Amino acid sequence: MIFEQFFEPDSSTYTYLLGCEDSRQAVLIDPVAVDVARYIDALAGHGLTLIYTLETHVHADHVTAADALRQRLGSKSVVHRDAGALCGDLLVTEGTRLQVGALEIDVRYTPGHTNGCVSYLVGDRIFTGDALLINGCGRTDFQQGDAGQLYDSIHHKIFTLPDATLVYPGHDYHGRTVSTVGHEKQSNARLGGHITRAAFIELMANLKLAYPKQIDVALPANQACGKQADRIKQSS
Repeated sequence: MIFEQFFEPDSSTYTYLLGCEDSRQAVLIDPVAVDVARYIDALAGHGLTLIYTLETHVHADHVTAADALRQRLGSKSVVHRDAGALCGDLLVTEGTRLQVGALEIDVRYTPGHTNGCVSYLVGDRIFTGDALLINGCGRTDFQQGDAGQLYDSIHHKIFTLPDATLVYPGHDYHGRTVSTVGHEKQSNARLGGHITRAAFIELMANLKLAYPKQIDVALPANQACGKQADRIKQSS
């Protein structure tokens, strides 16, 4: 498998390129609008054709590149059916399996950060978006967030995977690029060890986090698969 990880510093977002070496077909997970040129260059450099852009959820901190890539490369946008983005070309649910050349991509429904969050399992690695972060997790105080639901999602859909499974998150703010299921089960500050569901719900209710700075632009743009991406430039 061809694999490349990108980092967008303004929103500390990770985007992932996965490609099949035989068919030369590829996907991008959580692409960011400001980095479209980087993705196109990377695809060309690897000799890949982009088939899908996969969203882990409707983002509140950056605008997706889904529509820009769809217009320029003919790729299809993939989101969960409950994400609130009916502009997606393919609305997936729990258990959906996407075949991209030799790559098998299993959709795991992991709500709690938002109502439409999914994680993508590809071989020995899982792409968790904002549900499970390295030593943390996504906030649960907006976009139909639910701390109890997030606890259940992570424990039932991610922590049940083999300990060696690689965890690639949607963000990191400390330069970390990858973890493992085993490490997060044991050491995650919010979810690891023997933290109970009730304790997690109480912890999340008392975080007192700041309002996301891009949310007023990002949410409506992402509900349209990034078609309003030009608005983010006008407001910055």
